[in-house]
Amino acid sequence: MHDQPIIIRPAAQLDAPAISALIIALSRYFLADPDRPGDAAVFLETITPAGVANTLADGRFRYHVADADGVLVGVVGVRDGRHLYHLFVAEPFHGRGIAARLWAHARRVALQDGDHPGEFTVNSSLHAVPVYERLGFAPDGERTVKDGIAYLPMRLARAGSHPSGPG
Repeated sequence: MHDQPIIIRPAAQLDAPAISALIIALSRYFLADPDRPGDAAVFLETITPAGVANTLADGRFRYHVADADGVLVGVVGVRDGRHLYHLFVAEPFHGRGIAARLWAHARRVALQDGDHPGEFTVNSSLHAVPVYERLGFAPDGERTVKDGIAYLPMRLARAGSHPSGPG
């Protein structure tokens, strides 16, 4: 499967279970205490298959997936055209530039949607901060733990000027 071409396409409701499974499989990277997932119960409810389906149906969100021969290997979601809400890639596919490709695609779509200031925000898991820095984001606040999730607020200014290729 690693030799299969990666196709980026809009997410569909039928993708909700696979998106949910992908995010849950990576939860140890964003939970403040992976041994106490109950602390993040509110967030974890949003990544169940039903929670993901609800998000996909919400007009404020736009999701795309990376597909390798029919297998979902990555997902990106942007809220309100300005906030990078989800960006996850299955572990066997890390280091192949898929996150950069997903983000470049989602950013292009958001910027084409009309009057856009070219700025984006993300609440990066502490594990993913180096990935977001390579994508051009910079810290925009202090490390935060809220509802069982640890993150660092980050911002990408003048997004249109940053290279869009894989990193």
